[in-house]
Amino acid sequence: MALALSRPRAVSPLGWLRITLRLAAMAALLLACLPLYYLLRLFTHHNPVPRLFLSGVAWIAGVQLRCEGRRVRRGAFLLANHVSWIDIPAIAAATGSAFVGHDGLASMPLLKWLCAMNDTVFIARHDRASVARQVEQVRTALSDTGALAIFPEGTTSDGTGLLPFKSALLSALEPLPDGIAVQPVLLHYGPEAADIAWVGEEHGLDNFLRILARRRPVRLTVHFLPALAGQQLASRKTIAQAAREMMLQALGR
Repeated sequence: MALALSRPRAVSPLGWLRITLRLAAMAALLLACLPLYYLLRLFTHHNPVPRLFLSGVAWIAGVQLRCEGRRVRRGAFLLANHVSWIDIPAIAAATGSAFVGHDGLASMPLLKWLCAMNDTVFIARHDRASVARQVEQVRTALSDTGALAIFPEGTTSDGTGLLPFKSALLSALEPLPDGIAVQPVLLHYGPEAADIAWVGEEHGLDNFLRILARRRPVRLTVHFLPALAGQQLASRKTIAQAAREMMLQALGR
């Protein structure tokens, strides 16, 4: 794996111009989407506006998205590797998925508000007593959005390999809700993965700004791997192990 970044990377004057323009475009997109979101919420649980907004964020940030493989269309729990914040709008653009996030994110009001619009399920990683409630939240989110994504590494990697999967994050899948498919999804940023990755001591805001400052596009391939089956689904530990092995194989590891 790549070594941790020791300090924020410098942003050029042209980079700051790109940041300013992209932030302005994202803010304008949000303002345009909000009235439509609240209007459609009156008529449907499957609100398409969050996917529209996140797809727009990915496009504004310069993401060139390519999808490979067959995606489970309805009732899919997606297990994806995690490289950068850009993973979230990219997965949403490709699938319309909601996300599972740790409960620490819910302590930030603005972020919690935005996440709630996309039916984010917040889980308490060390609160075993809340597993039943979390399972019910997972079922509700899947019913509303059709797909729910989680990053089982629990943090970001450098994009060239995988960190160990934390099966405890999959507690809501034990037992697996009826009618739910579990599908591994590999995010591959190609030769520029290390330049995209948010690792080490780099602050999240620095990674966000650094990607917005890029002149070159962010080329991302989303590989939809076969859904798990049989004994692979026996427990959260077998799910984590099988998904990781499939993703490593797709990486050529």
